[in-house]
Amino acid sequence: MKELAERFIGKECIIYSFDNGRQYEGIIKEVTDGAVLVEKNGKLEAINLDFVIRIREYPRNKNGKKKSVVLD
Repeated sequence: MKELAERFIGKECIIYSFDNGRQYEGIIKEVTDGAVLVEKNGKLEAINLDFVIRIREYPRNKNGKKKSVVLD
């Protein structure tokens, strides 16, 4: 998972985890052996890679704006 997460460094992403189905949003800043460092609104958050199910780039519409509703 570490190698795959490194592909998203510098991109705004949605990270899905086992933690009660919680979703994290933000820009991936760094990926280490056990965690992903995510920045949102100037604050950093570390997410344990063992609990990550899925990482995807934040969806955008044809004009490049972020979609207001993301349905999964």
